[in-house]
Amino acid sequence: MKKMLLALITFLSFSLSALAGVNINTATQAELESLDGIGPVKAQAIIDYRKKNGNFKSVDDLEKVDGVGPATLQNVRKNVSVSGSTTVVKSTDIKPAKEIKAEKQKMEAKTKDIGNEKAATSVKTANNKEVKVTTAKKEMKEEKLAKPAKEAKVEVAKKTEKKSADDKKAEKKSVTDKKKADKKAAAEAKKTAKSEKPPTTDKKVKAN
Repeated sequence: MKKMLLALITFLSFSLSALAGVNINTATQAELESLDGIGPVKAQAIIDYRKKNGNFKSVDDLEKVDGVGPATLQNVRKNVSVSGSTTVVKSTDIKPAKEIKAEKQKMEAKTKDIGNEKAATSVKTANNKEVKVTTAKKEMKEEKLAKPAKEAKVEVAKKTEKKSADDKKAEKKSVTDKKKADKKAAAEAKKTAKSEKPPTTDKKVKAN
């Protein structure tokens, strides 16, 4: 039973080693640098520790290396082992840190440009709205100022039209009155002339 259990543990150990990508006891500096959080300095420190103290007995021994803390160990734990062969991702599939940083900066700059463009568009839209509102207010003010003048003009036109109508009416009345007066004067003149005419006497010749 114990032998079966030991065999199972050994099998699991080899399986985990096969799944792990980097053997920290045999990996080169470049292979160590392929791990997340391991740069040139930490990779060299691991190699120096290995040369000085011999092979790592367990993955947890990485914490004994200068510069490798719990956080770094947590990041690399699933990708390292202390036995088996080292299998790393092809260098063509791994982008250099500088390239990744450049792409990140490029994306940030692009995002910033998009943000600036949106902000500029928003400002432009706000300015257009402000101009429209200002224009509308100006037109309303001009219309308000022009309204009394227009009303006054209409009132003057109405008064002028009324006066013209009154003048025509007065002129017509004057003509009518004049005709009546002329007619009356003619009638009176005729009557006067008739009254001043001497009476006609009939001369009868008496026969003798």
